[in-house]
Amino acid sequence: MSEVVNAGFPLLTATAVLPALGAIATAAVPAVRRTAAKWLALLVSLGTLVLAAIVLVRFEPGGDRYQLVESHAWIKDFGVRYELGVDGIGVALIALTALLIPFVILAGWNDADPQETGSKRWRPTQGFFALILMVEAMVILSFEATDVFLFYILFEAMLIPMYFLIGGFGDRAHAGTDENAAAQRSYAAVKFLLYNLVGGLIMLAAVIGLYVVAGSFSLSEIAEARASGQLEMAATTERLLFLGFFFAFAVKAPLWPLHTWLPNAMGEATAPVAVLITAVVDKVGTFAMLRFCLQLFPGASKWATPVVITLALISIVYGALLAVGQRDIKRLVAYASISHFGFIILGIFAMTSQGQSGATLYMVNHGISTAALMLVAGFLISRRGSRLIADYGGVQKVAPVLAGTFLIGGLATLSLPGLAPFVSEFLVLVGTFAAYPVAGIIATFGIVLAALYTLVLYQRTMTGPVKAEVSAMPDLKARELAVVAPLIALLLFLGVFPKPLTDIVNPAVEHTMSDVQKQDPRPDVEAAK
Repeated sequence: MSEVVNAGFPLLTATAVLPALGAIATAAVPAVRRTAAKWLALLVSLGTLVLAAIVLVRFEPGGDRYQLVESHAWIKDFGVRYELGVDGIGVALIALTALLIPFVILAGWNDADPQETGSKRWRPTQGFFALILMVEAMVILSFEATDVFLFYILFEAMLIPMYFLIGGFGDRAHAGTDENAAAQRSYAAVKFLLYNLVGGLIMLAAVIGLYVVAGSFSLSEIAEARASGQLEMAATTERLLFLGFFFAFAVKAPLWPLHTWLPNAMGEATAPVAVLITAVVDKVGTFAMLRFCLQLFPGASKWATPVVITLALISIVYGALLAVGQRDIKRLVAYASISHFGFIILGIFAMTSQGQSGATLYMVNHGISTAALMLVAGFLISRRGSRLIADYGGVQKVAPVLAGTFLIGGLATLSLPGLAPFVSEFLVLVGTFAAYPVAGIIATFGIVLAALYTLVLYQRTMTGPVKAEVSAMPDLKARELAVVAPLIALLLFLGVFPKPLTDIVNPAVEHTMSDVQKQDPRPDVEAAK
């Protein structure tokens, strides 16, 4: 390996290596030391959060596009490098990932404990937390990778621990027999894996094609060669390569009609793993659209914009409509997330600075709001042992704190002003209206439907007469409050003061707008005389 480009401590590598080593150490803890495995995983996740905070502090908004750069030769014969660097978008998503993992671990504290069931299935506690840490390591490294081949390896490798988290540690609140529950978990895990593997194989063909055309896997080298005119792609070649990358990212995102794996995976996974899927792993797809699709294939990105915007609008409305009709709490949140990812992709491909800033903020704020809502829903489901909305009623009278936090999470999901997602959704809509007014009008229907499915969910579960099955339901405990309270505080803080986040994100958005050679549309009004 060659010498590192930047002098000093390899901070980006350390941020990913710590949870990877923590995963190995956690997996090695003896099975009889379950509590020790939990505490080790939590401490490692907190250490990773500290490193991510240092990355955030050392990052200079408005400085070089990619900072804290590390570069080593890896596979010299094929020009593959271990090359890392972060821009404002990557830094924001690394911070989101490192922030959420400790809450995921705390929320799932007892989810993998052995439980006597009809099948007497063993659930190795240390394996559960080790897999979570391994996912964290791969996701963080994928946000840092600036070598296309390295990114592809991480993009695919994170499927393996996620497969075992879904299929091996599924939700215990499942209607039916243990055998039926196991079959449903297996189906969801295999569907998740197959969808994403197909997308990844198509992307692999595009990665190879990119190397044949560009002679490099380095994102920076390819972008510089294109900008200087040293690398020219035929329009057909660029479009085919774009489609190969975009298809894989659209599966991960997920974008209609490639979304059908998500409701199954989130429904059968435990609530913390469901948060890991939609708030962390799926963000890799939308992040990659900004970093790779728009930067490597600007002409093809503009060519595909009308179709992508149409698919995003379908995702927004379709996901929201299906959420309205759901009887399962977790599947409702899953379909709501499909709708929200439609907003993110709409903002990216509106190709305005407001739209892309809003899309990036949406990735962060959706992660926080979905984590809050899904984790509280998980606490609710664990008490009643059912995911069905019809099995609840009057919860706010017996567990007011649980009901209150559930309401705030729901209001954040519908983007209530004063909560963080509102800022994101507003910017996406403003950016979309400026370039595509009709698309902006259609997208607003998603807001109306979000209010409908969120408020109906709260009404049916939390209000009305107290059902006998929930009459003795306990309120949130200290550990559960420690999970939910910081997330709600962040939703409030970023809802009224998003500037710290926008200051980090906006310079990266300006670079992306420059890549695709787009400028914000001028307002169609006459200047005042």
